[in-house]
Amino acid sequence: MRYLRPAAIVAASLVLLLATDGTGVSDEATAPAAAAVPRIRTVTLPDRPGPPKVRDGYAGPAFDACTAPPLDALRAWRGASPYGAVGIYTSGSQRGCGQPRLTAEWVRQARAIGWRFLPVHVGLQAPCSELTHKPERIDPAHAAQQGRQEAVEAVRGLRALGFGVGSPVYLDIEAYPMRDAACGQAVVDFTVGWTQGLHAAGYRSGFYSSLNSGVADLAAAARAGSSPLPDGLWYARWDEHADTAGSGALSPDLWALHQRVHQYHGNVEETYGGATLSIDRNHVDGPTAG
Repeated sequence: MRYLRPAAIVAASLVLLLATDGTGVSDEATAPAAAAVPRIRTVTLPDRPGPPKVRDGYAGPAFDACTAPPLDALRAWRGASPYGAVGIYTSGSQRGCGQPRLTAEWVRQARAIGWRFLPVHVGLQAPCSELTHKPERIDPAHAAQQGRQEAVEAVRGLRALGFGVGSPVYLDIEAYPMRDAACGQAVVDFTVGWTQGLHAAGYRSGFYSSLNSGVADLAAAARAGSSPLPDGLWYARWDEHADTAGSGALSPDLWALHQRVHQYHGNVEETYGGATLSIDRNHVDGPTAG
């Protein structure tokens, strides 16, 4: 602490007295606190009740691969691997890989082998997304409408592959920076519209994103009372924990009725029955398609 001479102490006291208007309390201390502005506001849309939130009969390990795997690999893995469900990219203008094998016949045969499915739709991304390889963005002014349009496209993709009413499809929103509240709001608006559109068609809504961005904003939307929200939440947190406990960031009362999938490790190669695939690892206790 700097030493002050007596004259300096007097001067400092005068400055303090002026700052507090002679009362000993500063203007800053007496000013009313600014109301906290929530990052995510409440959004509600009319909703046709979706399929019931029930367990699908499968809980356990799953994997997803950028391209639908060969059926021979699925046969080998079904008998030798721990996995019982596979994530497949069924639709969307911004899918990262081609899908030369993904047909209704592929789905029929994979289903006959015993696999369950996590269908994924990759469309518009967050307005503030920094992904250069997925340039198409949500328009905040029309986000809910765009979400409904993406739902129509996703339903078309599900039906073409033989997935009937009641099947879920997960909207893939890749990680985005959390600097801009308007960006997060656009993602929420888009997802509410997406869910509304899927429910209207009789399908279940899913949502996939990073626990630190899309999922965080969707959780805030749930707390704010927004609706309709997805029936299933697939969160990415590569923490090596094969569970759906929320990694300490997703509170246990949200998406609690067998409504979660956790992607806990990414970009690994695994070999079973002589077949090698590059995959992400997941643990499922949420909606799957049969």
